[in-house]
Amino acid sequence: MSSDQISKPASPSARTVASTQSEMTELILPNDTNILGSLLGGRLMHFIDLTGAMAAYRHSRTHVVTAAMDHIDFIRPVRLGDLLTLKSSVNRAFSTSMEVGVKVWAENTRTAEVAHVASAYLVFVAIDGEGRLVQVPEVLPETPEEVSRFEGALRRREHRQGEAARRKQAKLDTTLQEGLADTQS
Repeated sequence: MSSDQISKPASPSARTVASTQSEMTELILPNDTNILGSLLGGRLMHFIDLTGAMAAYRHSRTHVVTAAMDHIDFIRPVRLGDLLTLKSSVNRAFSTSMEVGVKVWAENTRTAEVAHVASAYLVFVAIDGEGRLVQVPEVLPETPEEVSRFEGALRRREHRQGEAARRKQAKLDTTLQEGLADTQS
């Protein structure tokens, strides 16, 4: 997309990671679980997507859409009756996209035990009401942990771009091979 098709934000040129932090808590009910009483993975992914979007909205102050769920770790099961707490923040902003990290904890409501149960990285793209890309403010990491996540986000982006190029080349190679096979038959 050319630069004349990217809207400029009416917001500050930079925001802190802390200003993007979002939190959501859910009680895990029977409708959220499988027949073994464990939270469905897709339902957890839905909660992660919502919490990540909250951080992206806070950073961009415009509409956002999920472009990728780059990585997710399911560390341990979440059970029926647990309280699920999800926390998110923007790790890094690029021109029109943002990487958001989400961490998830489950609290056993009977024992008060709290355990880290999942982590994920998502990429959101900022758009206006007509679906055009919108430039997003920079992220200002302030703590050593935020700086580490900021630097890691660039490495993950480079990896995503390399994987996208590899998939594009593989598709092109397959198309060329099919075209060659058609001309030989």
